[in-house]
Amino acid sequence: MDGLPFTPPIETDEGGHLGPPPAAFALLAADGVLVGWSREAEDLLGYPASQVLGRQAADLIVTSPADSHGPKAPRADQRLRLGGTRSAVVDVRHRRGDTVRVAVTLHPLTPVPGGTPSTGTPSTGTPSTGAPSMGAPSAVLMAAELEGLRWWETRQAMLQGLVTQSPVTLTIYGPGARLLWANASSIRELGGDLTSLLGRSMTELFPGDVLTTQHLAPPEDFVQQILETGEPVIDVHFRGRAPADPRRERVWSSSYFRLVDGRGEPVGVCEQSIDVTDHYRAQQRLALLAEAGARIGSTLDPSRTAAELAEVAVPHCADAVLVDLAAEVLEGEEPKPVTAWDLVRVADSDSAGESSRVGERVGYADGSPQAESLASGRPTTDAAVAPTRLYVPLIVRETPLGLVTFARGDHSEPFDDGDRAVADELASRTAVCIDNARRYRRERTAAFMLQRSLLPRSLPELSAVEAASRYLPADSHLGAGGDWFDVIPLSGARVGLVVGDVVGHGLEAAAAMGRLRAMVRTLAELDLAPDELLARLNDQVGKDASDQNGDGSEGSGTIGATCVYGIYDPASRTSTWAGAGHLAPAVVQPHGLVDFLRLPPGSPLGVGRLPYESAEVELAEGSLVVLFTDGLVEADGQGVDGGLDRLAAVLGEQRESSPDRLCARIVAELSSAQVQDDDVTLLVVRTRALGARQVAAWDLLPDPALVARARSMATEQLTRWGLDELAFTTELVVSELVTNAIRYASGPIGLRLIRDRSLICEVSDSQHTSPHARHAGSDEEGGRGLFMVAQLTEHWGTRYMPTGKTIWAEQALPAAAG
Repeated sequence: MDGLPFTPPIETDEGGHLGPPPAAFALLAADGVLVGWSREAEDLLGYPASQVLGRQAADLIVTSPADSHGPKAPRADQRLRLGGTRSAVVDVRHRRGDTVRVAVTLHPLTPVPGGTPSTGTPSTGTPSTGAPSMGAPSAVLMAAELEGLRWWETRQAMLQGLVTQSPVTLTIYGPGARLLWANASSIRELGGDLTSLLGRSMTELFPGDVLTTQHLAPPEDFVQQILETGEPVIDVHFRGRAPADPRRERVWSSSYFRLVDGRGEPVGVCEQSIDVTDHYRAQQRLALLAEAGARIGSTLDPSRTAAELAEVAVPHCADAVLVDLAAEVLEGEEPKPVTAWDLVRVADSDSAGESSRVGERVGYADGSPQAESLASGRPTTDAAVAPTRLYVPLIVRETPLGLVTFARGDHSEPFDDGDRAVADELASRTAVCIDNARRYRRERTAAFMLQRSLLPRSLPELSAVEAASRYLPADSHLGAGGDWFDVIPLSGARVGLVVGDVVGHGLEAAAAMGRLRAMVRTLAELDLAPDELLARLNDQVGKDASDQNGDGSEGSGTIGATCVYGIYDPASRTSTWAGAGHLAPAVVQPHGLVDFLRLPPGSPLGVGRLPYESAEVELAEGSLVVLFTDGLVEADGQGVDGGLDRLAAVLGEQRESSPDRLCARIVAELSSAQVQDDDVTLLVVRTRALGARQVAAWDLLPDPALVARARSMATEQLTRWGLDELAFTTELVVSELVTNAIRYASGPIGLRLIRDRSLICEVSDSQHTSPHARHAGSDEEGGRGLFMVAQLTEHWGTRYMPTGKTIWAEQALPAAAG
């Protein structure tokens, strides 16, 4: 712009038309004298014709040092005197004294024989000579203000660019949405030439699906609406295939506005469209990845995770998806190098088709693109079917877990680099989720195996009760729970019954359950009362938690647990119960009354140090006792109270059933939910009683003379039972135990014989001191009694009661008697 600022001209026509600026004309004689002067020239420089005609044109040109560009460079006025058509930019003196920069063109006139010289072009203005006596014109000088001319040229270049060079498609439609005009970019997309396209409707030219949230009428209607109202429509997204490139689906952003003529009358609707395919696809891919993050891996099931990948990818990324996994992955094993012939089909987006192979082994030959993908760990395509089939390995820690096949139909676009990147990202996310599922399955399997190994494999056959149990692991992704149960044979033909629940799931809960069960059995075999057993168990849980913390504090390492423990004595038909935050057992009397034991409250194990209390309950022979965990009564989602009511109803209806059949019925009625959120543990026992023919009991005074009488009564009872073979040992045991009771205790002494699956001899007194078997010295007269009892019997021990203690000894029955 020769250093001048480029701004719009001061004067524009009212309609904003793009016409050129007015041109000034002057005629020059051969000697450079002005012989013609147009009115436009007067408007441009302010001189009327009378003041310039007859003067040298060069006199109006302002010369300056800028005109000299070297020793041989001609001045501006000299450049206009050279022969031929010449153009220049010069500064011309205005009448008011300042200068005006103008663009001038000097064009020689061609003499016409017998007439006036001609320029060879029609005249656009009539120069005023003002002096007919001057020389004949030999050249015409055309001039225009430089700034206005440059502005007009810029606008012309802009229009030319929009028509021929712009990547934005411009199309003008008339009534009926029929084509009136299109620029070069639009013609290239439509295919053909403008002449063949004129008059066609928008629908005929470019069929496609509207992808906008705006509600649009059919093209013919909304074009007519814009023509009538003048309201533009902005940013309408269309998806379709351009006639010039029918294989590739594209997306355009289009806007529409009305065009009017100089009178303000509508002449058409202009459509301005931009190809936003890349931007649209980028958005779609980001949206797809966001959806994948939310949907893939919602469960810890490898097969379901693979199916979720197929659901997300179709149809946005592929027309069909196949997922194959290594067999070890499905089993929860540590992944090994995957071979192309050791995979299992776990997902097929077209699984409804006849070709579905879900659940079957699949194999790929060496050298196939699938095998190459697994070996290289990179996505590959199948050149034999063009890039419409993409194979992506599922990689975790540089180890392939399987293979994903993304497939597109023959009429779909091939996979490009962007598609490959998205498929690779989907496969990477899926691989992580599948590996998490595999690791969970491995840990869950280990937890279940540990839990199963710690639970009773079978219940003992006892005279005290008939027992049956059920354990249902949770379906929760948290893994195996900490439920446990046990039936523990105790001295005196009694039985210990326990059900507990460790807080949490997984290996930690299963291990804690195993420790608690072992502690309960150990404490139970010490013949501790239920309240004392729970107190010691609570102390031990607290110590374990403190050891886990490492700093002696309690809290973060504590594993809370609930438990209920009871002892049933078939000889007295009484039971004693204590609970640690656990649901109380249900009891069904033989006549059908169903009730839940009312036990003193006790805090869960490991979370409190309140004392535990016991409750004694008499149980008639044939009573049902049902112990369970909260998973049973919460399984239906109706809350604990609703579950207890349902349990009571089932017990009332099925009280005549055997414990095993009753367990099955209870589980069927209360745990019918498809998804079990917590473990279900159930222990059902039917009580038995030892009759008078199986128990013999005597009360003795603390008189040493009665020891012989005690031996005699015991021997006579053995004879009635047909156990004479055990008479010698029994006499020795009775003599030793009764003698010790008389010597060290005070008050009455009790002697009881029980003929059960073994022969049990019990001696009770009022003392709480515990006797000990020891090796007596060779010179000692006593101290050998308990040692001999221990040597002659299978088991012996001491249990304590509020009123004193009982020392018992157990002998195996002879084969015939047993």
